Amino acid sequence: MDTRTPAELWNERYTEPFASYGTEPNDYLREVADRIPAGPVLCLAEGEGRNAVYLASRGHSVTAVDLSEVGLANARKLAARQGVTLDTVVADLTTYDFGDTHWAGIISIWAHMPSAARPALHAACARALRPGGVFVLEAYTPRHLDRPGVGGPPVADALPTPAELRRALPGLRLEHCREVDREINEGKYHHGPSTTVQVLAFKPPAGAAGQDSRDDRR
Repeated sequence: MDTRTPAELWNERYTEPFASYGTEPNDYLREVADRIPAGPVLCLAEGEGRNAVYLASRGHSVTAVDLSEVGLANARKLAARQGVTLDTVVADLTTYDFGDTHWAGIISIWAHMPSAARPALHAACARALRPGGVFVLEAYTPRHLDRPGVGGPPVADALPTPAELRRALPGLRLEHCREVDREINEGKYHHGPSTTVQVLAFKPPAGAAGQDSRDDRR
């Protein structure tokens, strides 16, 4: 029986030759980055920093949160190589204080959590966005388990569905929440045909109507 904590497991992963998931940003994040307004951005489960560094290079003040102190040390090295700076916080997302109406963007790329932890996490994200702020998510879905060996957690409980996420972001307007089949090439551990859910959601400006959606259900 493996008795290592999640932090110990991820520290071990990130001691491998840099970088486990590559140094380029996630494709979906790159696709929607122009939709993130100016201001501070929070990157969840950020690992070795490729998405945070990309957003910092676009002018955002970025805070990267992860369980792994080794991963975040690598993130700071990558940032230095790219001539940008990051704030890094070693923390468990289930206890991290997201704040209230602070962030212009919250980025959740492969931040897989047990199903019991996700409702509180996503509600905290919704509260923590400032009016006009953007929530960006990509995660593997349970259908991805039909594609073994190309990335993602091996258990369905860690994988959200589009239906779950449509219910999970109170007060945000979903521009889309879609399940997609796509090729992913992100370093050693995300490589090959994949099934993911992609979310782009906005906190309405002060005084605007509440949750509405163009909710792409493809």
